[in-house]
Amino acid sequence: MSNNGREISGIHHITAITADAGKNIDFYSNLLGLRTIKLTVNYDDPSAYHLYFGDEKGAPGTVLTFFAWPGAVPGRPGTGQAVACSFSIPQNAMSFWADRLRKQGISFQQGPKRFDDDYIRFSDPDGLKLELVADRRADEKPGWAGGPVPERSAIRCFHNVTIRVRNHEPTARMIENSLGFVQAGESENLYRFETGRGGAATIIDVVESADEPMGRVAVGSIHHIAWRTPNDEEQIGWRLALAQKGFNVTQIIDRLYFRSIYFREPGGALFEIATDEPGFTVDEPLDELGTHLKLPPWMERNRIQIEQNLRPIESWKAVKSS
Repeated sequence: MSNNGREISGIHHITAITADAGKNIDFYSNLLGLRTIKLTVNYDDPSAYHLYFGDEKGAPGTVLTFFAWPGAVPGRPGTGQAVACSFSIPQNAMSFWADRLRKQGISFQQGPKRFDDDYIRFSDPDGLKLELVADRRADEKPGWAGGPVPERSAIRCFHNVTIRVRNHEPTARMIENSLGFVQAGESENLYRFETGRGGAATIIDVVESADEPMGRVAVGSIHHIAWRTPNDEEQIGWRLALAQKGFNVTQIIDRLYFRSIYFREPGGALFEIATDEPGFTVDEPLDELGTHLKLPPWMERNRIQIEQNLRPIESWKAVKSS
């Protein structure tokens, strides 16, 4: 425990960018078997969809979200950004996933081991780098029983997220001294850090690429990583502590399903700290998650205009009826 009793307990969510909401839903819901837990808009740009995927209820540590920006330029992998999102799967599910990806024509690579873990690496339709990691502790978390993937093989939660920086040392000092992570491993230019109890959804891998240029965050790349804090009171403490250490941290922003603050780590990647409360059932019952276009109360008066400015999602009917 650090930071006057406050502790980052793991990954809350990861947000990336897609060019095609329909293909995105098809890939993450129908192929990877994540539940579409929320269809809403980007509160900072209501002309764009904001899609949320996760486990049955959208528990922190399972949620991958996308801003849908049709026509935006492709991203460019490089330093100063998060570059890969890794999911935890049961150790005995590797062959299932290799066969499932192969049958869908998805190109993938397996291994070699990383910190004793086997994994499969592939990309989504926009080029976002993904991994499925065979995790010995995966069965501590349930798979979604209502999805297209058998529960015994289903994705459980995040395993880790990877960022790439020119120099790992300032990033390491920040996440250790300011956020309370501890170093858990090192392999060549890869440095692993954990928070909380360690294990799945608590890991960040920092890759040092001294000669690589800065990346461009756009379609097919990760926009930001959100870390967990339990409630508003602790988030206020985080904001004050980060500001006192000289970080340019935003005011607390209401995202309806959580409250957020944003800042950049020294290597350039955008971080968020998000509250666990109140969660995704605040405006939609559990059995209807992801089946309606939801808007925050302050946007409801503009619903007709917002809906007219959104492109229809080709697979939306299929999602609603599933």
